[in-house]
Amino acid sequence: MSITSDEVNFLVYRYLQESGFSHSAFTFGIESHISQSNINGTLVPPAALISILQKGLQYVEAEISINEDGTVFDGRPIESLSLIDAVMPDVVQTRQQAFREKLAQQQASAAAAAAATAAAATATAAAATPAAAVSQQNTPKNGEATVNGEENGAHAINNHSKPMEIDGEVEIPPNKATVLRGHESEVFICAWNPVSDLLASGSGDSTARIWNLNENSNGGSTQLVLRHCIREGGHDVPSNKDVTSLDWNSDGTLLATGSYDGFARIWTEDGNLASTLGQHKGPIFALKWNKKGNYILSAGVDKTTIIWDAHTGEAKQQFPFHSAPALDVDWQNNTTFASCSTDMCIHVCRLGCDRPVKTFQGHTNEVNAIKWDPSGMLLASCSDDMTLKIWSMKQDACVHDLQAHSKEIYTIKWGPTGPATSNPSSNIMLASASFDSTVRLWDVERGVCIHTLTKHQEPVYSVAFSPDGKYLASGSFDKCVHIWNTQSGSLVHSYRGTGGIFEVCWNARGDKVGASASDGSVCVLDLRK
Repeated sequence: MSITSDEVNFLVYRYLQESGFSHSAFTFGIESHISQSNINGTLVPPAALISILQKGLQYVEAEISINEDGTVFDGRPIESLSLIDAVMPDVVQTRQQAFREKLAQQQASAAAAAAATAAAATATAAAATPAAAVSQQNTPKNGEATVNGEENGAHAINNHSKPMEIDGEVEIPPNKATVLRGHESEVFICAWNPVSDLLASGSGDSTARIWNLNENSNGGSTQLVLRHCIREGGHDVPSNKDVTSLDWNSDGTLLATGSYDGFARIWTEDGNLASTLGQHKGPIFALKWNKKGNYILSAGVDKTTIIWDAHTGEAKQQFPFHSAPALDVDWQNNTTFASCSTDMCIHVCRLGCDRPVKTFQGHTNEVNAIKWDPSGMLLASCSDDMTLKIWSMKQDACVHDLQAHSKEIYTIKWGPTGPATSNPSSNIMLASASFDSTVRLWDVERGVCIHTLTKHQEPVYSVAFSPDGKYLASGSFDKCVHIWNTQSGSLVHSYRGTGGIFEVCWNARGDKVGASASDGSVCVLDLRK
């Protein structure tokens, strides 16, 4: 038997990812050098750590329950162990001794009963048969109690994630949901092409895929596989690293992807690799095209952000201002952007400037996401400190410090409403998604929460507004995608998939929602009547 620390670390890393501990997974991955291991993550099935722990637990239970000659104590297995019990010193000897004492006690009682009825041997023999029958009947009951105890225990642990009963009136029927399969690992991200029904997805199987969902395409949806390879010994070999981010340019002709292998890549819409951008010294966590389409912005674990020339593939400028990994970036205009980090800071930087033009401080924990409002006047940020803050370039202190969530806020999105949008008469609206299983809608001008959306039962990883701002999609690790009316806060559509939902997104027409999931599936929900 061979166990290496790299293998153990990889299983722990995958467990953290699958359980939603994304920041812990990131930190652990860096400290344990996961990206430098030679393990092919695409071959490791989901829940691998839990599976091997269960098998180990079964082995310890078997070791306790079975005599040296191979017979089972008392004819039945010992009661189930907890994982903590199983790792206690001398658990096998202690449990076996307790079982022997219990067995000896039962045998002594049986012997005493037999002696008391020895004078009536015939009657005793006659009585023994029903007694044995009773004993045999009781045995399954004990076993049954153990099984029920396990089920009840599991239910108690997961009672918060008991599937919600979806109202038939809002449930999206199966004929309106298309499930796309092809990825071999979790699908972390998805994004619609801004001008056509092409859906891009990025996965832990070291591929991105482009799914053609145009209704005039022959034979339903087709997929292009974008394999992320690195050069080794003069050959292209799979990187075996997660695709962490992707973004279409504004005219839908090019797709940029960021990977845990440290490279950003630009692909054509027909799946050809146009260029590879390599200057980061570690995984890339986020990347964005500017509106003009001439620059790409990336954020990495190496604490830097980089502006790339999309035409030449060259790095125009690297910004080394964070003191810890950069987690998210967003353009304010074609040359100015904001970045956030685990260092709790937000920097606003401009191409050609060798210092940040503005730094916002106020969060007391990692800043997970940042987004400029459609006008570029206000910047929203969310953090593990459970707060959502609104910033303005006109002042250092935050404009609003919004505190309502009870756990970390994972992501935020501005609605397509207010000035500089196609819905200028509507109020500026912001959505926040949290590990407290809720989504909140905020009136930013007043700094108040107008709706708390509470149907999810697990952390909410993604929210997205429809193009007209009338609806909000949310995706959670409870496997559900919910569609909400943003004015009333009511649930209007709901779909339960087969894996935890990492990302949701709307197509440009606002009649389809894409969702990517932890079981490798991508689903497309058709919301047309």
